[in-house]
Amino acid sequence: MKDDLKKRLKMNVSAIKEGTVIDHIPVKNLFKVISILRLDKIENQITFGTNLDSGKLGKKAIIKLSDKFFEDDEINKIALIAPHVKLNIIKDYEVLEKRIVEIPDVIVGIVKCFNPRCITNHETISTHFKVISKEPLELKCKYCEKITSEEQIKMI
Repeated sequence: MKDDLKKRLKMNVSAIKEGTVIDHIPVKNLFKVISILRLDKIENQITFGTNLDSGKLGKKAIIKLSDKFFEDDEINKIALIAPHVKLNIIKDYEVLEKRIVEIPDVIVGIVKCFNPRCITNHETISTHFKVISKEPLELKCKYCEKITSEEQIKMI
């Protein structure tokens, strides 16, 4: 009887014809992902859910975006906030591609150097970091060689 009640109460979210599903987002990072991708500014249909059951994470969040496909710099932003999420590329209601998002070895032009004296904070020079650790996340600036930790990361 309990399972029957769960089935009746479970909401169905309609499939998208074209677009991207960002799946397996850690619950605590859902709104960070929405913010860094500026999803509050786009007019595409967006569905998101949080605290959904997940065998892998216990609880997870998910974002479904109609008619939106991400560029590499956007995917790298996702990777910095929520590494290991899955991107499902949807075409004609079918999953065309599944991709696990990984932190790249080099981050260019998407993160601000936390060092106020860094040249990238005073000149029109694109930031450039080498990832020296993925867990915990640490980035080394190519110009001033300062280490930016996960807590200090600010997206440009």
